[in-house]
Amino acid sequence: MIAYKNISKIVAVVMAGAVCFCLAAMAFEKTLTEVFGGSHVTMEYESRLFDTDEVLHINIIMDEAEWDDMLSNAVSETYGQCDVEINGEMFYRVGIRPKGNTSLTSIANDPETDRYSFKLEFDRYVDGQSCYGLDKLVLNNNYADATNMKEAFVYDMYRYLDVDASLYNYAQISVNGDDWGVYLALEAVEESFMLRNYGTQRGKLYKPESMNMRGEQSGGNGADLNYMDDELDSYSAIWDGEVTDSGKADHRRVVTALKNIAEGASLETYMDVDNLLKYMAVHVFSVNEDSLSGRMAHNYYLYEDDGRLNILPWDYNLTLGGMGGMRSSNDSATDMVNDAIDQAFSGTAFFDTLMENEEYHSRYFGYLQQLADEYISGGGFERFYNRVRGQIDSLVERDPTAFYTYEEYSKAADMLYEVVQLRGQSIKGQIEGTIPSTDSEQQNSNAVSSSFVDASHLDLSVMGSMDMGDRMKQLPEGQAGEFSKQDESFSFEEGNFPQGSDRPPNETTGESERDPGKMPDRNFAESNSDSAMKDNLVLYGVCLVILMIALLFAKRYRRRPRK
Repeated sequence: MIAYKNISKIVAVVMAGAVCFCLAAMAFEKTLTEVFGGSHVTMEYESRLFDTDEVLHINIIMDEAEWDDMLSNAVSETYGQCDVEINGEMFYRVGIRPKGNTSLTSIANDPETDRYSFKLEFDRYVDGQSCYGLDKLVLNNNYADATNMKEAFVYDMYRYLDVDASLYNYAQISVNGDDWGVYLALEAVEESFMLRNYGTQRGKLYKPESMNMRGEQSGGNGADLNYMDDELDSYSAIWDGEVTDSGKADHRRVVTALKNIAEGASLETYMDVDNLLKYMAVHVFSVNEDSLSGRMAHNYYLYEDDGRLNILPWDYNLTLGGMGGMRSSNDSATDMVNDAIDQAFSGTAFFDTLMENEEYHSRYFGYLQQLADEYISGGGFERFYNRVRGQIDSLVERDPTAFYTYEEYSKAADMLYEVVQLRGQSIKGQIEGTIPSTDSEQQNSNAVSSSFVDASHLDLSVMGSMDMGDRMKQLPEGQAGEFSKQDESFSFEEGNFPQGSDRPPNETTGESERDPGKMPDRNFAESNSDSAMKDNLVLYGVCLVILMIALLFAKRYRRRPRK
């Protein structure tokens, strides 16, 4: 009787508790999301486009005159409109444009080739359209890579360590049904990428660029991620490279994070430490000099969410000695194979305080050890290599636009296999202490050179390099590269567009609304509002369960009517 007498109070307390829990869940949404299954969202395009067991077949359908005009004016990076058939399914009114930096300008000045890299933007002309949830697909031409595998190899290592990085797959490209060549397809680092990796699109994304329009280092503008002062203008290279819209409040969070990182304060608060350690391990293994670990403060994305920074990888076709003539003259294959794993990021101090922490340094070495022992020696690389050779050998052999002959490709691919094995051996030696692990130690002691892994019998240029033989030509002064807002950092001043273009590269041409007569019935990616709902899916589910329990409790124990 006492229970029934006080049932109203009990129900009220339970309901109040449920409401309080829901309010608390909203306040601590991020923590709860991580506790209940993490923040990743499974996207349909992961299996439809990036199942690496099957090569993609992509047919670009475009008016021939418009296609030729786009190629003739590639440096303007102006979008055209095409239809795209992917593995037999049609996508209509898709945006397409050439992309690249040095590769774009080099190809534009080479009368022997039109093999540009491309970007496909599915919602350029049709609002809300996507490719199984993917907003943009990048098609890389494997420029300066005779192996056709360097970039795929690096992204395979990123996938092996579960790093926040683009998905990849090979694609056989056709244009109006005619074979164009084998490309590497990559998930663009934009909204879909953010949703897949973080379960949200609320974060801010930047692609800093330290190079000006003439390919010169501009320096001192924040691209190296070094903290200078509290002035936002000191970091213009970051803001100019915004991929998502951002404002001063967003910029202030980035600068605050850079300051605290430089001071070594609360690193877990201001850095995604574990992902960055994994990023460092793969990046250092790949010896990518065209990046923060070389002399170029570019080729990465900076992601910020709630004041916490992360670095996302990009552009790896010049790994493992691919910078060619841009390396110093006394460098050799042995130097590259034994490239130091400590203090590797000479282009930035961003990682210094991270590596000064013994625990973090140990974890970084642990990830390098995992790559060397498990991925390289344990069969992961062997499986990757055999799979890719089985997929693309015949495609490269008949590739009508290839930069290299099949014989050159075959020799380069064989050498890549050997170089990767030697790099793994050197990393093991550096971790064990039998090989010096810093540049200063390697350069200051002639005696230790005998401990290096020997690669003197290898000519790295066989695998391709920036020199590209006769293809690498002197670029005209002022030649434009790839510097649009969403993929690069430079925007053209009003009235000063590249030759062959009458509008800026990011200006939309044509209509944006759906064409009912052409669009097939298809479920596309969620809009931003739908994505926000996905962000809170776990939160709402927990709240709903609590409320349902409270209601069931009330129904079961409600006061019985008097007889």
